Amino acid sequence: MTVIQALFMAVLQGVTELFPVSSLAHAVILPAVLGWTIDQASPAFLPFVVALHIGTAFAALAFFWRDWLSMALAVLGQGTPEAVRRERSMLGHVVVATIPAVILALLFEKAIKHAFATPILAATFLVVNGLVLFLGERRRRQGGHRKLSDLTVADSLIIGLAQSTALMPGISRSGATMVAGLLRGLHHEDAARFSFLIATPIILGAGIHELPKLAHQGLSGTAGLAVIAGMTAGATAFAAIWILMRYFRGHDVKALDPFAWYCWAAGALSLAVLVF
Repeated sequence: MTVIQALFMAVLQGVTELFPVSSLAHAVILPAVLGWTIDQASPAFLPFVVALHIGTAFAALAFFWRDWLSMALAVLGQGTPEAVRRERSMLGHVVVATIPAVILALLFEKAIKHAFATPILAATFLVVNGLVLFLGERRRRQGGHRKLSDLTVADSLIIGLAQSTALMPGISRSGATMVAGLLRGLHHEDAARFSFLIATPIILGAGIHELPKLAHQGLSGTAGLAVIAGMTAGATAFAAIWILMRYFRGHDVKALDPFAWYCWAAGALSLAVLVF
């Protein structure tokens, strides 16, 4: 992998992991469309993957540091009784929403990725992802207007199950969780905030999950490039979250439609290039 390819993949990870357009689909499709030969089984590729995930996770932690600090202080009993109750409740919802994806990933991730992580199928699922975003907006109108403080355990579990669909390349984790949040009556901004909060342990966990393998094989000569790529992915992810939160704050009607159109266009164009 060249420096240009590594930085391109880092920026791609930082943007598409948080934007509702599926980072895994782009990681599978774009190298094939561009004719890049990237050996993902190479020992040198593992530090790169770990660095991208950890960089992205730390970006989410940095952006929402106040939320995480409030939840941590609440666990320690710091704050007013009302604040402690509210923040402990929010942490509970984050945990509940994280559990389904963790369990299903441990059980089926390898099988699903081996079965579906081909460029043509990833492009097809990217089109499906656009349909999910588009229909989610239309179904959302029938819901109420609830706040994050109104979430129930059932809401969190449903959003967590939606997050699990991102195990299929082409289905966006953030897109699925935002749509699930909208269907449970949240505004776009709150749906996005909860989506990013529950993304943090998932993305960080994906990186940490690979650390034993990394420790076993040792750092390759490309470790420096992996660190630079991780920092690039983190900076890009932080900017992506900032842009999305500002966007959703000012757009609460059909806000996911542009991403749906993008998924349709990118998926259809990729299929045309890959098939013909």
